[in-house]
Amino acid sequence: MSNIAGKAYAMNVITPIRSYTVWLNKLIFWVALKIPSTLKGLITLSLIHYARWVIINKKQFPHLDPSQPKEDLKYAYMLFFSNFNGSWDQYVDSFTFAIPGGLDMFWKWNIRYPKSVALTPFHDYIRYNQIETIHYYNAYPLAASNDVKSAKTVKSALIKFQQQPLDASDDAFMKRYNALLRGLQHELGDMHPTPIISMSAYQVQRRQRWHESHLQKEQERAQEAKILVPNATTGGQSHGG
Repeated sequence: MSNIAGKAYAMNVITPIRSYTVWLNKLIFWVALKIPSTLKGLITLSLIHYARWVIINKKQFPHLDPSQPKEDLKYAYMLFFSNFNGSWDQYVDSFTFAIPGGLDMFWKWNIRYPKSVALTPFHDYIRYNQIETIHYYNAYPLAASNDVKSAKTVKSALIKFQQQPLDASDDAFMKRYNALLRGLQHELGDMHPTPIISMSAYQVQRRQRWHESHLQKEQERAQEAKILVPNATTGGQSHGG
């Protein structure tokens, strides 16, 4: 299992919520959508790719086949999904510092929610209710959230630049081109692998190291055999003399 793909981490948290408070939680979500300023601190966190809260009532869980037993659930459940850059602790702490009141508002009626401050009880609550990601696909594994945003900015600027008249003089073209580069200086950069790797990538590297060491041992044994064979031949000739 791996929650990490490239530079992104996938978090899935499912927490029980009392059924009679579901309508209130949904009302809070509706207000947050209609008044984005309530999530201003969250929106400004550049490390977040995506975040979503979903509530599933206790009678809304999928029933795929008549032979499948129906769940007899006591609570509804709230699912939280998010993709982000950085470590688990960095993300959870950033969430706490950015919108502590918002977190408490969203999770307030969830069973045994300890509030977002202090940090340690909140960390324990998220860890206890987090579900490990079995499969996680990332289309741009070397790109952080800011890299994707920068790429979109560069693309829009290039399309706009290409739409300008092409009959200008060389000097006029270079002037516009240099202005384009100056305007995109903060959006241009290299993408490098992250030091945080997935467990699957770790296993690949581990197998590669094993094969390399195994191959090196075989080469060393072959080299030793080449050295011993001539010596044995030479020794036989001397004995015959």
